[in-house]
Amino acid sequence: MVTDVNNSTSALRWLWITVLVILLDLGTKYWADAALIYAQPVPILPFFDLTLLYNYGAAFSFLAGAGGWQRWFFAGIAIGMSVFLLVWLKRTPAQEWWMRLALALVLGGALGNLYDRIIHGYVVDFISLHYGGWYFPAFNIADTAITLGAVLLIIDMLFLAERRKLLSPSSEEDLK
Repeated sequence: MVTDVNNSTSALRWLWITVLVILLDLGTKYWADAALIYAQPVPILPFFDLTLLYNYGAAFSFLAGAGGWQRWFFAGIAIGMSVFLLVWLKRTPAQEWWMRLALALVLGGALGNLYDRIIHGYVVDFISLHYGGWYFPAFNIADTAITLGAVLLIIDMLFLAERRKLLSPSSEEDLK
C-alpha cells in the first residue's frame, strides 16, 4: 500500500470536527455539573429531562460497581481505540468523506469521555430521555457523537462500501 502524503494531510483536516465534539462535550458537562443538582431531573419536554449523573462504568453503567479498577481499564481501551481511529482516519482515502466524518465523530466522543474518566474517575452524563415509566440511560454529547459516528460507519459498510468497489478500478488492473 502506497501512502499518499496529501491524503494524510487532508485527513488531519477532519480533526477540527473531533476538537469541536470535545469542546462541546466538555463545555456542556462543565455546565451540567455546575448548574444541575445531582440526580434531580429538570424537565424540558415531556420525554426529555436534564439529570446530572456520574457513570463509573462503561455504556449503560456496565461494571460501574467493580471497585475502581474499571476506570483505568476503560481509559486504556479508549486510548487504544483513539490511536486506532487516528490511523484509520489517516489511511482513509480523501474521497471517502462520509467515513472520515464518522471516524472524527467517534474519536471526539471517545476523547471527551476519556478526559472525564481520567480526571474525575467517572463520566458526567446529563441528557435523560424517557417515555411513560421507561427511562433510557442518561448520556452526554460525547455519547451522542460516538453513536452518530457508529451509525455513519454502519451505513457506510452496508450501502457505500460495495458502491466504492464497483466504481474503483480492480486491484488486478492496478498491478499491470
